[in-house]
Order: sequence, then C-alpha cells, then structure tokens
Amino acid sequence: MSVLTRVVILSMLSLLSVISAGPALASDPFVSLKMSRLPAGSMVAPFELTTLDGKVVKSSELAGKVVLVNFWATWCGPCKEEMSSLARLQQQLDPTRFVLLTITTDLQRQGIAHFLSQLGVSLPVLFDEDQEVSRSFMVRGLPTTVVIARDGTLVGRAVGPRAWDSSESVAVMRQVMESGK
Repeated sequence: MSVLTRVVILSMLSLLSVISAGPALASDPFVSLKMSRLPAGSMVAPFELTTLDGKVVKSSELAGKVVLVNFWATWCGPCKEEMSSLARLQQQLDPTRFVLLTITTDLQRQGIAHFLSQLGVSLPVLFDEDQEVSRSFMVRGLPTTVVIARDGTLVGRAVGPRAWDSSESVAVMRQVMESGK
C-alpha cells in the first residue's frame, strides 16, 4: 500500500470519527458553552473561606447542591463583563439545589464592595487570601469558572467570560442538578 493511499485512508477514518461524534458532541450542553469536561472522579478539595460580610463558607456545607465557582478580580475586565450574567443566573435557579460562589484573591474588601455596588449586583464573594483554593482549582487565568456536582465531583471548567444567564448556561446547570454530571 502506498504512502498516499495510507494518508487518504487515515484521513477518511479521521473524518468519519469526527462526523460520528458530531451528534454526541452536539447533545452535550458543555460543548455549546465551550466548557471543558473534567476527568471522571475529580473531586473538589475541601476548603473554608470567609465572605465579604465575614461569614465562613465550608465546602462540606455545600454537599447535595450544584455549585458554580467563579474566580475573578476587580482589575479583570472580562470578569467585570460576566458579573451581571452570574447574578441573573443565580436568580433563575432554585437556591435549595444551586449555589453560586465567587472567589477572589483581592484583599481590598471596601474596593470589592464598591465594585459590586457600581455593577449593581449582589453576589457572594469569598476571599482566597493565601491563594490555596485558587491553586487547588488550578486557576491560571481569570475569570475561571468551575461546576461542581451535588456529590462534590468537578464536572466542568470554563476559562474566560461567558453569558452565564444564557439558555445554554441554564441548561447546563439544570442538567447537572438533574443528572449529577
């Protein structure tokens, strides 16, 4: 068999695998959001962080709920872009089944309160002062958003801004709330 024939056959097989995967990928709402699925069995590392208003949030207290964790900073333009859509997403979902947390390494509490006030949003802000939680979630760029299933499994990750109140985003959260993945 000639090299050219092999290349043609391999190209055709590659094309067939892409075509046959098309319907499966199209039915995965994570794909429409350009979110990466995380490896099965990846679990959230336990954490305990303080909120803007001084309350302590423990990851263990979130069991049984789907959690969307958004890592951001006040100096991050794309983070600012998506804050309002995060607030609207939070309003669309059942708070007994869904929790939205935003985590920042910014240390200026008054600056953060002013930032949120300027945007006209009310979101829970947790402080990752030593960046330990950011490291455990492997945050390399902002904004980074991670979806955690009810059992603490990490199921999806997005780097960069998204329209979190879009029908696709709501569908992803509802799917995870229903199926657990």
